[in-house]
Amino acid sequence: MKRGFALKVWVYFLCVSFLLLASGFHTVVAEAGEMGRPLGGMVSTGEVKFESRKGVWKNVELSQFPIFPGTRIKTEKGVSLINLEGNCQIEVGENSLLSFDRSGQIQLTEGTIDFRLPPTAKLSFKVGDLTVIQWKSAQGSPNILAVSATNEATIGSISLHSNGAVTVKNLRGNLSVLNKEQVVLAALSSKDTVTLPSVTVKAPPNVMVAQAGDKTSDQESDESRKFLGIGTWGWVAILGGVAVVGVAVGLAAGGGGGGGSRAPVPVCR
Repeated sequence: MKRGFALKVWVYFLCVSFLLLASGFHTVVAEAGEMGRPLGGMVSTGEVKFESRKGVWKNVELSQFPIFPGTRIKTEKGVSLINLEGNCQIEVGENSLLSFDRSGQIQLTEGTIDFRLPPTAKLSFKVGDLTVIQWKSAQGSPNILAVSATNEATIGSISLHSNGAVTVKNLRGNLSVLNKEQVVLAALSSKDTVTLPSVTVKAPPNVMVAQAGDKTSDQESDESRKFLGIGTWGWVAILGGVAVVGVAVGLAAGGGGGGGSRAPVPVCR
């Protein structure tokens, strides 16, 4: 009797495991594991949102909000101060949109950021096709290295204008602006400023980004009815398959056993 019950449990487990594997459950677990430890934390005031899932934005309610690779932040009538590993500080102005790539790069899609980077920081900023990094030019060599020329921190700002142009200000230290071919377009010393036109940046105007708001209530309801990326009817089909397998196993076990009456296997309808 105990052996038959154990066999049923084992068969049920194998069936459920197979169905979860086929539905992509292993992918969800893998993505959760890839998040790893946070890159830093954010303190914000006013209206600041984060993207909880693609196209769905929620208010930042924690006083210390963790920043993970892939996090997207949108400030509306609010500002944020972000402290990252290595003592890097980023101040995000109002009406700004930025994301943290899994490669450790910050991508600015809208608005303005001010930053303070120690000389050992490897952090870089992406705006359209442009990349902004710290640099040190070795004497007699045209190569640009992502290292400050001195031991002082680099302080500057990046602003993406509504017409798609970008202004990079360097208050202290050294900055370099590169295109997508890694060619240096501008090398900024302390108190230098450069503005690059939209044709060079190749970033869409901010107004296009501003249109990408929250989903409608109908879209929200469709998303809320999903679990692990599977809709209601998908789970109905999966659970129905589990029930059918359970009935088949129960009938097989009941037909092959000897003596004694068996309680029928309950089936959820």
